[in-house]
Amino acid sequence: MATRRLAPHLTDPSGGLGYHLRAWRWRHTLWAPFLARTQRWLRAWRPPAEELVVVGPSAGYTLDADFLARFRRIHALEPDPLARWLLRRRWPKIDWRFGCLDALAAADGPAALAAEYPRAAILFANVIGQAVEPGLLPAWRAALGDALGERHWASYHDVLSASRPPMPVDDLQLSHLTDAAALARALYRAAIEVIDHDTFGLAPHKRQLACWQIAPARWQVVEWGQHDPDRS
Repeated sequence: MATRRLAPHLTDPSGGLGYHLRAWRWRHTLWAPFLARTQRWLRAWRPPAEELVVVGPSAGYTLDADFLARFRRIHALEPDPLARWLLRRRWPKIDWRFGCLDALAAADGPAALAAEYPRAAILFANVIGQAVEPGLLPAWRAALGDALGERHWASYHDVLSASRPPMPVDDLQLSHLTDAAALARALYRAAIEVIDHDTFGLAPHKRQLACWQIAPARWQVVEWGQHDPDRS
């Protein structure tokens, strides 16, 4: 297994300085409805583990204190050194353990993740739809199902992005939608450019959607899903 290690950097598609600036400006206003939704998702997810790995937490803007407090040990895989400093500052009661595995850079990343943290539940914190290279994503998704089939894991991830808000997402029946194109047709009735992040249906259980206005002229449709081995 050719395990890759995280290379520290301050800019990337899913975080970095621009993301911290948006959080400083908008997390108490534009972001507030989405942050409340992620809080409910996390509090409802109760994996039977004392150890958690958070992949791509940035500074923890979308995380929840009550959720984190359930775990005796929390590992964070985060390449942004400023985000790591902010995690410790924003969550001082958490004993953050920063790992250096890059689980998103190659198709064997999920297998390396399972091997390095054999007893942990795993949370992908709004990172897969941005940090995994599009050409790699199909193979990475297949490897994820194989490597973590016996593990409890969850993810919230960008599914669609656009410059205009979608129709309300709460009433959609996800089981009736076959792919992201069908989702886009249901949410955007007018002609508009919609970016497909190729993550729709990533995790099989308890799937839900939320709309995140991440900037004044940018909306993301985010999907929550989890994998519970007992239900497979």
